[in-house]
Amino acid sequence: MMTSRSIEGTLRRRVAGMVFAVAVVSLLCVAVLASGAFAQADPTVAKVDAGPVRGASGAVISWKGIPYAAPPVGELRFRNPQPVKAWEGIKETTKFAPAAMQTDDVPKSEDCLYLNVFRPAKTSAQPLPVMVWFHGGVMLHGSSTIYPGEALAAQGVIVVTVNFRLGRLGYFAHPALAAEAPDEVRGNYGFMDQRFALQWVQKNIAAFGGDPKQVTIFGESAGGGSVLAHVVSPMSRDLFQRAIIQSHASPTARAGVARPSDLAKAEQIAVEWSRSIGVTGEGAAALKQLRALPAEKFIEGASATEGIAALSAGKILPGMAWAIIDGRFLTETAEATLAAGRQNKVPVIVGSNDRDIGLSNAKSKDELFAVFGPDAARARELYDPRGDQTLEELLVQVFMDHTMTEPARHLANELARAGQSVWLYRFAYVSQAQRGQLMGTMHAFEIPFTLNIPGVMVGADKVTPTDKIMGDLTSAYWAQFGKTGDPNGGGRPVWPRHDPAADRIMHFTNGGVIVGTDPLKPRVDLWQKVWARAK
Repeated sequence: MMTSRSIEGTLRRRVAGMVFAVAVVSLLCVAVLASGAFAQADPTVAKVDAGPVRGASGAVISWKGIPYAAPPVGELRFRNPQPVKAWEGIKETTKFAPAAMQTDDVPKSEDCLYLNVFRPAKTSAQPLPVMVWFHGGVMLHGSSTIYPGEALAAQGVIVVTVNFRLGRLGYFAHPALAAEAPDEVRGNYGFMDQRFALQWVQKNIAAFGGDPKQVTIFGESAGGGSVLAHVVSPMSRDLFQRAIIQSHASPTARAGVARPSDLAKAEQIAVEWSRSIGVTGEGAAALKQLRALPAEKFIEGASATEGIAALSAGKILPGMAWAIIDGRFLTETAEATLAAGRQNKVPVIVGSNDRDIGLSNAKSKDELFAVFGPDAARARELYDPRGDQTLEELLVQVFMDHTMTEPARHLANELARAGQSVWLYRFAYVSQAQRGQLMGTMHAFEIPFTLNIPGVMVGADKVTPTDKIMGDLTSAYWAQFGKTGDPNGGGRPVWPRHDPAADRIMHFTNGGVIVGTDPLKPRVDLWQKVWARAK
């Protein structure tokens, strides 16, 4: 028979057990709910260091206009990029941000430090490789917004496209900055923006499913020059593992094409332009005046056309220093770094187009061939054997080789000599709708195929099956390189590593891809002799 005390004890034990059971069930429910919430989490929301961002859904999820640094305005004009301030709630990132200040009639702003992320919607158990694109535009114009990343991302990589400062707001080294920010890189603000974006990728790309240890940087023209700048910069070491350099410019592997300014020259350029607009001092007061100017003032007379004209004439565009050997980000010319083997040792794809851009304003054939010095007669044999070539055509052929073709091979040779894996190409495929109009692949016309958007130049309705095949093939090489550091695989024609002794090239032609001796080899060899004499 149970006493009242024993009954009380039994009840206490039962109640305690019930409480324990309820607690366990509650914890299990919380765990189940939490796991369910994670499984059902919105795939368009990613948490970056400044707060969550929401993108747009689709077969490829896109986040557009993510701020990666504080707006470089007011006191931050002419300063290295600074961290962006955190925001409350979820930031909607479904629209592109304005381009950097430039003369082009596009949405633009000095507040331009934004990037875009494109990721396949289908999740992967493993983090995805990342490909970061730097746009071209003579360091004076351009934007990330005109380079869709969806088609490349659909091949199993995350694509990041970046805006950065351009022109006088991006490459301007006023001497007053030395006293204000002695520990900062001066002048190369566009390059420092790119570096800051790469640091952002290291910190944040995992939130999008990306692997910060598998980052490829790639770009074309000035964007290709930017990639080379990071390849040779000691400050960009460990921020990327692979690089693709398309028709690169400023800095280039041949310093004589577009020689960087040293810091003293860059300061002189900045002071002379400042004086031309009425800012006469060189101290803090002058810097205050420059920061008070409207951003529009800095783009006057600095269009892409004016920039190319200045470079072709071997002149300085007023107020524009181009790449600057500042002593920290760039410590010497890229050519010198490569010669000494001091570059970042990463796998590289490098190449140019078969009708690429050249820099010259020669007014006659004699003036044109004079650049070859004692080899002028040999140059005539190669470029104008019958003497009937027009000056206009010779300007294209001769200075394409000077500006793009030979520097690309020289870069490949130097990287291979340092033991790096390198793949050299020449792009000569022309969309079928443009054949008969174009004599070859013009500057930047390979981009629609490397990004697998062949309709961007001719219109979607004019893209042929052959165009699509070339887009699929070229972009697959690029994506595979981003994944593994080697463009080969997937049953595609084998692209051999560059061997200076063999001197073979991957040629993307209207008839398909061809591996063999470079058809322009005699001309490129001649330019190599010219550059060797110039040292």
